[in-house]
Amino acid sequence: MSSVVLLNPHSPNKAANLSALLPGLGQVYNKQYLKVPVIYAGAAGLIYGIHWNNVQYKKYLTAYRLDADTSAATVSEFAGLYSVANLITLKDFYRRNRDLSTIVLSLWYAANIVDAYVYAQFYNFDVSDNLSLNVKPYIYQPAFYRQSGAMATGLTLTFNIK
Repeated sequence: MSSVVLLNPHSPNKAANLSALLPGLGQVYNKQYLKVPVIYAGAAGLIYGIHWNNVQYKKYLTAYRLDADTSAATVSEFAGLYSVANLITLKDFYRRNRDLSTIVLSLWYAANIVDAYVYAQFYNFDVSDNLSLNVKPYIYQPAFYRQSGAMATGLTLTFNIK
């Protein structure tokens, strides 16, 4: 007894693994070359956002530490410009934005993998112009209405591949 094995030459798992290994590689495997610059531009913007927010966070954290102690010898560059409460608010704002940018970058990475997988699933899907959908009204008498003679209405959807 022999078993028939159908081989799918375009593997969704391979596309997802390639994108997990190197973002955009699954899109190259799927022949979606124009998505690669979008993936890297988005990642670069998010990485820049993480870096910039982290630099600002550290700057205001240092200023807060210098201004919060009671020694007159330690003052920050923001002494007299911002109060300690303002420095706490600024520090927390940039920390939150840094953390949020990190989360969005992880979601961007995951979306890259999901995109490669989903597109590979539909890689061999027929999207030719020979598809049609016909909608027609339909009147029928369901079995539970037969004794009363009542009729029901509905729609018939017919999908044709020519």
